[in-house]
Amino acid sequence: MSTAHYPARVRLVDVSPRDGLQNEPQPVPAAVKIELVHRLQAAGLQEIEVTSYVSPKWVPQMADNHEVMQGITRRPGVRYAVLTPNLKGFEAALQDRPDEIVVFGAASEAFSQKNINCSIAESIERFAPVVEAARQAGIAVRGAMSCTVGCPYEGDVPPERVGMLARLMKDIGVQRVDVADTIGVGTPLKVQRAIEATLAHFDIDHISGHFHDTYGQALANTLAALQMGVWNFQSSVAGLGGCPYAKGATGNVATEDVVYLLHGLGIDTGIDLEALADTGAWISERLGRPTGSRAGRALLARRAAAMGGC
Repeated sequence: MSTAHYPARVRLVDVSPRDGLQNEPQPVPAAVKIELVHRLQAAGLQEIEVTSYVSPKWVPQMADNHEVMQGITRRPGVRYAVLTPNLKGFEAALQDRPDEIVVFGAASEAFSQKNINCSIAESIERFAPVVEAARQAGIAVRGAMSCTVGCPYEGDVPPERVGMLARLMKDIGVQRVDVADTIGVGTPLKVQRAIEATLAHFDIDHISGHFHDTYGQALANTLAALQMGVWNFQSSVAGLGGCPYAKGATGNVATEDVVYLLHGLGIDTGIDLEALADTGAWISERLGRPTGSRAGRALLARRAAAMGGC
């Protein structure tokens, strides 16, 4: 198969410090979160979603956002993003100098109501002043579009809904968007249709893929997006994280697995896969479970076998 039509380079956003850890039942110390960010950037990640500024009543795991952001030793050329669901959250984040904020909306009305207790239109109204304030402060804005192919409450989500959400985000000043398969039900054709709908409002350089692996389709969906020219993706080291509102939904696609795929296609990522696998194993050990990355497990097993002389 020719790889000439694939992007020469792909940029990954690792979301494990925020999306990966936010629903962990036991508190993860700020020092561990800071170390995770340091290990990710040492492995070559140039974009990291660090934390969120939400009420600790709803997401207690992110109550240490200031401590984590202020504890990071920043590297030149690395973009540090945070989630800010409202103006209060943005104002709290501002003192920690994020490079990018993330606002989120759903392509499903039912999911929007269940997730943030408002309609899609109301969510955009909430985000408009946040986006405006960020742009005025010189901070980049990314829009996470959830449930772009399927919803746990509505089932299939038509591409027109994705296009509508992309247009609404474009209208309030969002600079780039994630096409997210939040519950991992997408297949390549569905993902490509969602991306096509988004392309009516954002060019290919400002669209990224964010795929969960519930049905084992995340890498296939990544390949389908690559074939369309998408070169930005979100992933989570060790496959950490998932959607708390989607029953049965497993975690994000593992960063290690995506990098293994990309390197196999001859696509540059700037990421050291061995160091990344070590990072996945390290954070998984801190959480008391094995890494969820298949590539990570295989690499670690191969290394152990080599050291044992097998």
